Amino acid sequence: MTDTDFKRQLIAEIPSLRAFAVSVCGSFHLADDLVQETLMKAWANSTKFEMGTSMRAWLFTILRNGYYSLYRKRHREVQDSDGYYAASVSVQGAQESRLDLADLRKALDKLPVEQREVLILVGPSGLSYEEAAEICNVQIGTIKSRVNRGRTKLAQLMGLDSPQELLIPSQILKTDVAAA
Repeated sequence: MTDTDFKRQLIAEIPSLRAFAVSVCGSFHLADDLVQETLMKAWANSTKFEMGTSMRAWLFTILRNGYYSLYRKRHREVQDSDGYYAASVSVQGAQESRLDLADLRKALDKLPVEQREVLILVGPSGLSYEEAAEICNVQIGTIKSRVNRGRTKLAQLMGLDSPQELLIPSQILKTDVAAA
């Protein structure tokens, strides 16, 4: 089949494709987009069309598959014209986080061992004050005191105004020392 014959048959099927597309998706605008996409795919794959087969069936199959692909894609998408959802799921670059983590490690290394130990136990390890007290074999008040002094010193070493500013990713340190 020559390109001219292929083009002529393609153009002849446009009204039928459009009617089918409208009946499938229910929207004239979406139907026009589907037909255009179908024609572009058919033209790009004209060498794959087998002579002696139905051009109409081939085009309708391309359109139908295109519609279902679009439907599956649209089902996963969320309408977000004002950017609210996009802003809530955006991720900041990892470079700054790595620098913050490196600063935290340096500051932790400057703390006395007993303060660093309890900060790690009740922070990233997620242990309660009671559990940390049992592990360290000291009273719970001693643990709370070490956590408080450790957080205060850590904030100071990191150049923060107060320990409440220690909002470190993944809750490395608890922010409410009094709670427990």
